[in-house]
Amino acid sequence: MQTTLLFPSIVRIPDNNKLSRIFLVRHGQAGLRHDYDTLSPVGRQQAKLLGEWFQAEKIKFQQVFAGNRKRQIETAEIAVGVPELHDGFTEFDLDVVYAGIAPILCQKDEQFNLEYNQMLDQMKAHDAPVHRQWNRCDAMVFQAWHSGRYEIEGESWKQFKERVLGTLDLIQNMNSGKDVAVFTSATPIGLLLAAILGAADEHAMQMAGASYNSAVTVLQLRDGKPRMGGFNSIAHISDPTLRTLR
Repeated sequence: MQTTLLFPSIVRIPDNNKLSRIFLVRHGQAGLRHDYDTLSPVGRQQAKLLGEWFQAEKIKFQQVFAGNRKRQIETAEIAVGVPELHDGFTEFDLDVVYAGIAPILCQKDEQFNLEYNQMLDQMKAHDAPVHRQWNRCDAMVFQAWHSGRYEIEGESWKQFKERVLGTLDLIQNMNSGKDVAVFTSATPIGLLLAAILGAADEHAMQMAGASYNSAVTVLQLRDGKPRMGGFNSIAHISDPTLRTLR
C-alpha cells in the first residue's frame, strides 16, 4: 500500500526575509499512452484547482520554472502562468527508453514479449486501464534502463540523474525570501528529495511512485541549505475521483 503525506495546508511556514520556498509541482494527469505528453481533461482540471488553491492561500510566485515536456508547461500555464523553461526539470523520455529496450527484451524474454504485445493491443481502447497503470512491462524496461544493461539512443539513467541534480545549484542559490514554483514530474521530484535526504535511487523511485498528479512538494531554503517542508500535498483536490497517479 502506498502511503502519502497529505497536508490540510502546506504554507504554515514562518515567513521572514531569510527563508525561501520552492514548490515542486508534479504535472496534472497526462494523456493516453500513445499521446502521453499532454494533459487529459482531468489533468487540466487538476491544474485549474491548483491555481485556485494558490490564490486562496495568497501564494504569489516571484519566479516560475518548468521542464520542457508539454504536460509540465501546460500545467504551469493553467495554474499560474507562462513559465521559464529549464531542461533540468524535464522528465526522461519513456518513449525513447521503450523504443531502445523493449525490442531487446522481446527477443530475450518470452513472457515480456507476450505481455508487451498484450499491452499494445489493450492500448487501442481509450478507456483501457493500461493507460493509467504502471505495469510489469514498464517496470522491466525501466529497470533495464536504470541498470545500464543495454546501450540505447538517447539519455542514459546516469545522464538523466546528473541533469536533474544539476538543478540543486539553481535551488540553493535562490534569493532569500522568494517563493518559486517548479512544474516538473515524479522522477525529478523523487531524485531531488533523495539527494536532499541522502537517500538512494530506490527511495527516489518509491517517492516518485507515490506522487499524485498536480501534487505539491515544498522545499524550505535557508542560507542555501534545502530541506523538505512538505511532500505530495493534494490539498487542492477534495474530489477523490480527481486524485490520480499517472
